[in-house]
Amino acid sequence: ARSGAEPGGAAEMLSSPWARFYSNSCCLCCHVRTGTIILGIWYLIINSVVLLILLSALTDPDQYHLTSAELGGEFEFMDDANMCIATAISLLMILICAMATYGAYKQHAAWIIPFFCYQIFDFALNTLVAISVLVYPSTIQDYLRQLPTNFPYKEEIMSVNPTCLVVIILLFISIILAFKGYLISCVWNCYRYINSRNNSDVLVYITTNDTAV
Repeated sequence: ARSGAEPGGAAEMLSSPWARFYSNSCCLCCHVRTGTIILGIWYLIINSVVLLILLSALTDPDQYHLTSAELGGEFEFMDDANMCIATAISLLMILICAMATYGAYKQHAAWIIPFFCYQIFDFALNTLVAISVLVYPSTIQDYLRQLPTNFPYKEEIMSVNPTCLVVIILLFISIILAFKGYLISCVWNCYRYINSRNNSDVLVYITTNDTAV
């Protein structure tokens, strides 16, 4: 049992601004733990597929190695160093996603933190891309010119009005940011839920005239 000050503390917690954004349910009316587990498994599958592609490319470089002549530029696509870096990143992401899935399933809040930090980092990168497109809209045309000549629909995309193209790209990035922000809130609510459950065990004090247990 807690002291008589508990109702006031609970009321203060409920009235805090952050409590308004806290929810135990996410999309499809499932629990935040279930949503985090599904999200962790989904990321785990994607990164596993990417890792398999990278490993197959390392074992058979001629199949995935594109020369500068094929790309129509003065650079090469996916050399050995980049392949090794991408493989290491995929292994790290698989570890982070597995930790998040296990942490949500076993209710270990600390295991979810690396995945949550990755989400924040990914959201920040996408935000920087949106800001760069908004501040320097000409970079889109420069990027399109650097694409290979055989890139699908390159001419059609370049023929679009630059202003309309910027608006379309910003709208697309905004939708992605909104979706990523929602996923971040789901994982954060799962962390708060598990953390609050782990901290819900309280001591019961039994007092008498002679002893206090």
